[in-house]
Amino acid sequence: MGGTVHGEYKVPGGKLVVVDLDVEDGMLRDVRVSGDFFLEPDEALERMDAALTGLPASTDARVLAERVEAGLGPNAVLLGFSPQAVAVAVRRALARASEWHDHDWHLIHEGPQEPTLHMALDEVLAREVATGNRPPTLRIWEWGAPAVVIGSFQSLRNEVDPEGARRHGITVVRRISGGGAMFIEPGNTITYSLYAPASLVDGLSFADSYAYLDDWVLGALNEDLGVKAWYQPLNDITSDGGKIAGAAQKRLATGAVLHHVTMAYDIDADKMLEVLRIGREKLSDKGTASAAKRVDPLRRQTGLSREAIIDKMVSHFRRRYGLVNDSLTSKELAEAEELVTAKFGTAAWRARVP
Repeated sequence: MGGTVHGEYKVPGGKLVVVDLDVEDGMLRDVRVSGDFFLEPDEALERMDAALTGLPASTDARVLAERVEAGLGPNAVLLGFSPQAVAVAVRRALARASEWHDHDWHLIHEGPQEPTLHMALDEVLAREVATGNRPPTLRIWEWGAPAVVIGSFQSLRNEVDPEGARRHGITVVRRISGGGAMFIEPGNTITYSLYAPASLVDGLSFADSYAYLDDWVLGALNEDLGVKAWYQPLNDITSDGGKIAGAAQKRLATGAVLHHVTMAYDIDADKMLEVLRIGREKLSDKGTASAAKRVDPLRRQTGLSREAIIDKMVSHFRRRYGLVNDSLTSKELAEAEELVTAKFGTAAWRARVP
């Protein structure tokens, strides 16, 4: 690889870091770091550039960050970014990663659909984006029935109380991404998926990509909805009152990333505890003694209707990146329905980890 490359990384909740550099004979040359961050003293910018120039283009993000930190010295003050953010921007430049504005984003927000169909649509739409048959897409889900959605690698018997699920008429489904179980009631949940080319997360670790892909929704929460929210690694969106949402992600070998998030608008904590088997280990890991206290619904925090919150989220995304209204094609819907029959609606898939 040779020539000049350009990389950008917007620090979640922070500032934009931009790196332009040349690659000659496998080495970084003429590195130029810029952005809307704050840095003191002025000459620290040149020290960053010098620290990176001459390194092999194969240098990983950890070593890049160490070199930046060493080059800055102990008296530099960084606000809105970090040596790690510079390293990520370098790796994205070298990977020739795409940016949000490089893509023509489309919106799908249709009427209520059954839980198994939602699982199938995630796989179909991610595949369509990977092949270029569909542009990168934001899909807002509407639930046609209450459900528990378990992660791809979770044990069915360990996560769900079957008697509680039957008593409350709750469908249990399994998604293709990892992560934990989600308790869903149609009027109490906000769920969305992003289907993006893998190039959007090139140069990002799995951990970094979670916060990167949800920075827009953190903006909507903080700026438009008045909720002080932040990302809590690995995959939680949280607030002073507690967890607001959980994210999960799947990177397809065909070249797309599926990233989906379920947010609690309201929650029936008693019913949730009758359906989900939430162990003490999981609760202690979150620093709380009660599962009911782990989630702080958006209804209480905003005082707005579910529909108003969704409208503000979509408007925020549209202002940032652009968004064209779209709908499912007949082909996509037919393929998803076939997948429900062959995979997502079967006992074999639901209990693939018993």
